[in-house]
Amino acid sequence: MPASITKVMTAFLAFELIEQDILRLDQRFRFAPASFKVWGNNGSTMFLSANDELSVSDLLLGISTVSANDAAVVLGEGAAGSLGGWTHLMNAKAAEIGMTQSHFGTPNGLPDEGRTFVTARDLATLATALVERHPDLYARYFGHRQLTYRGITQANHEPFTGLVRGADGIKTGFTNEAGYGVLGSAKRGGRRLVVVVAGSDRARVRDRAARSYLEWGFSAFDSRPLFEEGTKLGSAKVQDGDRRSLSLVAGGKIAAAMPRGTDRPISLSIHYEGPLRAPIANGQQVAELEIKVDGMPPSRVPLIAGEDVAKAGPLHRLFNGLVGWLS
Repeated sequence: MPASITKVMTAFLAFELIEQDILRLDQRFRFAPASFKVWGNNGSTMFLSANDELSVSDLLLGISTVSANDAAVVLGEGAAGSLGGWTHLMNAKAAEIGMTQSHFGTPNGLPDEGRTFVTARDLATLATALVERHPDLYARYFGHRQLTYRGITQANHEPFTGLVRGADGIKTGFTNEAGYGVLGSAKRGGRRLVVVVAGSDRARVRDRAARSYLEWGFSAFDSRPLFEEGTKLGSAKVQDGDRRSLSLVAGGKIAAAMPRGTDRPISLSIHYEGPLRAPIANGQQVAELEIKVDGMPPSRVPLIAGEDVAKAGPLHRLFNGLVGWLS
């Protein structure tokens, strides 16, 4: 159970909508009285009142800095029309970026009878997408040590920024069910690490463990570059498309982590459920590259389509059928 780390997905979805010009930072949303009765002053809060109107920018600062449950509700309802509509978008976005073992039932992570759940790997996937897709918005809204709103100053409980070299976020969470958790990130010398700690019984234990993991990651492991962004790594068969195959491309830089001072053998394999079905958009995630470093658990990174594949018309379908029969 991610508790308030759920709000990272709410922020990420908002960043995606801003990038698509569906949402604007200066857009204002009102805290509906009916929603205030349920969510007002519920847990961590910006101390919003019914009928308060806030900009998307202020709501994002409240969500990322002081974990404002009320701000997450106002943003979700305002942007999608309802919390159900917002969580539907959250789950669709989670599936899109490869969070295959997660589900969100609220925009803020308050207890919901188990409808909201994640894995550590999925949270790392979310953190990677947050930072790599939206570096400017990430830097603008995450990593603040405090927030003052309506004359009330509240501290950010995130245990990294300003305390760990290179750290810049991301988010803590706590409920009695979930325990104390954190999703954090730091960058040193062009290398970024993400850490997840969950289920701790005390905040200081969580914070100490998370900082120690980050320091261990930087000191004990090296990153061996494998491929640059845009490198074609293979091809995949396509069904019902105007072409029979497409390129599988690295969506970003790909590297392999291994213990420092070692040069272990690396094996690579491509995995996808095929044949892929058209239409497919250029840049759409369609496969994964599995990286196996000798003596370490395998890891997978997404591969994207290198070109558009439109749905085949009648002549293309006839041609594809003939080629398939002949082969």
